[in-house]
Amino acid sequence: METTKARKSRRTLALLKRWVDVLQQHRKDQGDSWSAIGLVFASAAGTSLDAANVRHDFRNAIKDAEGVNPGEWTPRELRHSFVSLLSDNGIPLEEISRLVGHSGTSVTEAVYRKRIRPVLQGGAVAMDCIFGGESEA
Repeated sequence: METTKARKSRRTLALLKRWVDVLQQHRKDQGDSWSAIGLVFASAAGTSLDAANVRHDFRNAIKDAEGVNPGEWTPRELRHSFVSLLSDNGIPLEEISRLVGHSGTSVTEAVYRKRIRPVLQGGAVAMDCIFGGESEA
């Protein structure tokens, strides 16, 4: 089977039980096409998915999402979102880098991580406490 991953970058990730359940149902729904050539996500004929079709299906899947322009999104955005959400929730950058298969943190930080909330809130929070205002952080 063809792979896009170098041997060194391959890793095993634990899945949430919910994801396992969804994948098991997906396997049942796919029937024979699942096992045709060992693909988790296959075309209706059981062959590899074409990149253009994956983008098209992805955009159809998100078309009703509020505040999202499907034409501006690709499946790769999920990788950026994954990194940003983990970072914004206090997961150390080193751990995030390992999860996405980067050998160091520089690419994870420079390319993938986008701040969801403003970073420099400390001064405003402290001043609110000093002057008795309510913090909005």
